Amino acid sequence: MGRKIGHIIWYRILARPLAYAYLKLWYGHRIEDKDVLDKAKGQGFFLYGNHTNAVADALIPSMVGYPADTYVIVHPNNVSMPVLGRITPCLGALPLPDDMDSTKNFVKEIKRTIYKKHCVMIYPEAHIWPYYTKIRPFTDTSFRYPVQCKAPVYCFTNTYQKRKYRKTPRIVTYVDGPFFVKEGVTAKEQKKELRDQVYQAMVHRSRNNSVEKYQYIKVGGEND
Repeated sequence: MGRKIGHIIWYRILARPLAYAYLKLWYGHRIEDKDVLDKAKGQGFFLYGNHTNAVADALIPSMVGYPADTYVIVHPNNVSMPVLGRITPCLGALPLPDDMDSTKNFVKEIKRTIYKKHCVMIYPEAHIWPYYTKIRPFTDTSFRYPVQCKAPVYCFTNTYQKRKYRKTPRIVTYVDGPFFVKEGVTAKEQKKELRDQVYQAMVHRSRNNSVEKYQYIKVGGEND
């Protein structure tokens, strides 16, 4: 009960309205094609997105997922901080597990979140590349969750676009989906199918970028 009340206060009353105001004022944030989420009304769903902004990436999922509450899968460090660590779970943080017992509980928590008709947000690229305008290749590992839950999948792609009177680019978020688990094939094939559909949609939307704030030059090795 205490955590539920904390979630209402920290997430719904404080965080979400402040996030909306910040994104609008600083980035002129706009969401395109959000109406595709109407197909998920009355059920929980998974949301995937590109990872390119330390602050905005923490705020945009709740804007996209609204009116559903959005829970974001995060690194365990995000909930181990002395003060913020106690608040972040109320804000919807789902820390990744670090052992087998924790993994079982983690999967149960994700299933419980979907069952309650909420949104589970995942950044499959894992690491932030600030203002990166392309989509980095990512594995299908995180797509095992929608396969296990048999829940619909959506994705969003944040793009950076020119503004007339400000140097800070506008963030325009494009939403795509739903993508469903393919029946009649193995779980491995289902994961790959979902991953490929999400990746292709994000690559397509990334072409709407019109600002390249930083140039990323490959000097050898893998992307991450």
